[in-house]
Amino acid sequence: MRYRARFIPSLFTILNLFSGFMSVINAANGNLNQACLFIIYASLFDVFDGVVARFTGTSSKFGVELDSLADVVSFGLAPSFVMYYFYFSHLDGIGIALASLPMIFGALRLARFNAQLVGFDKNYFLGVPVPITAITISSFFLFHFNKNFSPDLSVTFVYILTFLLPILMLSKFRYDTTPKFSKREFKLHPVKTTLIILIIIMVFATRGEGLFPFCVFYLSTGIYRGAVNSVKKMFRSKSHNDEEENLKYKTTN
Repeated sequence: MRYRARFIPSLFTILNLFSGFMSVINAANGNLNQACLFIIYASLFDVFDGVVARFTGTSSKFGVELDSLADVVSFGLAPSFVMYYFYFSHLDGIGIALASLPMIFGALRLARFNAQLVGFDKNYFLGVPVPITAITISSFFLFHFNKNFSPDLSVTFVYILTFLLPILMLSKFRYDTTPKFSKREFKLHPVKTTLIILIIIMVFATRGEGLFPFCVFYLSTGIYRGAVNSVKKMFRSKSHNDEEENLKYKTTN
């Protein structure tokens, strides 16, 4: 029975992969909304495969590798296709290069994650997770590009996302992992768990339009945390240098 259960998480991973494939097909056919929706579907299947693997106790190296391969397609190739077909195609070769950045840096991010999988801090990710970058891009094009945003503001955001997301994926900024929604998790991280529940409610209440603002908020948390840590290190270094100067002064007098 346990042997059979091992295939259940992989089934969700395959659905993730298939959703990424469907996103590419729809992008190539000019169906922006469907292309973006399939990326979001892929992210849901990506969440479910992890939940099912933990619930059934069937996590494996095979599952990890298959998940990464699926993620390269659904959260690397698919969003790059969306960006190219719906904005960068008029720039020819330069547009291809720019649109490829989420895919290339996403693959690098996944390779780094797999290499550091053993012993990494399970409370934080180093760099933005690849699914978040894909959801950010798809939710922007689905709900805000030339819709809630003016054409000029839309273009500005396209370039910001094109350059910022790849940098954040390979950065060393710390980003919170997703809570497991258990009693133990709620006791350990009540604020984080409650916040995620409120965000899910907000996304449903806004019929998806709140998804992109949430992604922007999530991206900003790592930047903010990194800035705060840098300032703390700077003051600690200064304080340490002052202590050394005082010690030298006392020993010479």
